[in-house]
Amino acid sequence: MPKDVTFADDDLEALRDAKLLGVRAGNEHRHTGVWCVVVEGRLFVRSWNDKPTGWFRAFRREPEGSVQVAGREIPVRAKLTRSERLRRAVTAALGQKYDTKASRKWVEGFGEPARELATLELIPVK
Repeated sequence: MPKDVTFADDDLEALRDAKLLGVRAGNEHRHTGVWCVVVEGRLFVRSWNDKPTGWFRAFRREPEGSVQVAGREIPVRAKLTRSERLRRAVTAALGQKYDTKASRKWVEGFGEPARELATLELIPVK
């Protein structure tokens, strides 16, 4: 997959603004709402748990899927984030974006090492 594949500017702006992003691995399931952040112009999501039937494992089995944002559905491919630097940047971005008192517990939980490892980059399929 070429490194220069990016979201269109209007999609990237909608992704930055979205508090919940609909994600779906494959094309047979419903979209699940997850938190998302844009870091370095790239879209990242992180799983709270690693259940066998959850969206994270579904993307690991079937990396092709889609996201729903601002009334649009965008085909994506999921890629596990191996870079510790990027995973930490995602953690920081989650804290900046989801900065309410009610979100604090979740943001802190997303910073736990096991959860940081459950970070996916979603790349648009052109």
